[in-house]
Amino acid sequence: MNNQSSGASRRNLVLGAGAVAAVAGVGAALWRFEPRDVADAADHPFWAQQFESPSGEVLSMAVWKGQPMLLNFWATWCPPCIEELPMIDTFWRENNPKGHQVVALAIDQPSAVRRFLSKTPLGFPVGLAGLEGTTLAKSLGNAAGGLPFTVFFKADGSIWRQKMGQLTRDDLNQWRDANL
Repeated sequence: MNNQSSGASRRNLVLGAGAVAAVAGVGAALWRFEPRDVADAADHPFWAQQFESPSGEVLSMAVWKGQPMLLNFWATWCPPCIEELPMIDTFWRENNPKGHQVVALAIDQPSAVRRFLSKTPLGFPVGLAGLEGTTLAKSLGNAAGGLPFTVFFKADGSIWRQKMGQLTRDDLNQWRDANL
């Protein structure tokens, strides 16, 4: 084999390996941001958690075990979070009478959350999780630690799906229609 042929073979091998790595990286990234089915978490410590609401009331997560619940982690400094909240609120208003609950946990400063909610009121419960909310989100499957992050619970308290990134109306409708 001459040097020119040997160099071309190495170059093709390197290019092929690079293409395989790129495809694998794109696939992994897309998988990470898609809603996923998750193992049973009905006994997760989350259900024993309590959070203060912006108005000072105590929100006990155990109250909502027994009904399908969407748990949304958000922050006032997160543009996709802010963009999805009105859609989530509309969904809650339409589906809460049918048994679907929504709770949002703000990973933010309480004063920033109160300012935001004074301008953009939400009908569903909001809890102040602070920085500890990041640890809770990770324990519920948010390995990347990003926002927004949503966990869809079944009525039995187990996790149906999780989604990293902004929700769509289709995500909400799939959860509602799953008859959980």
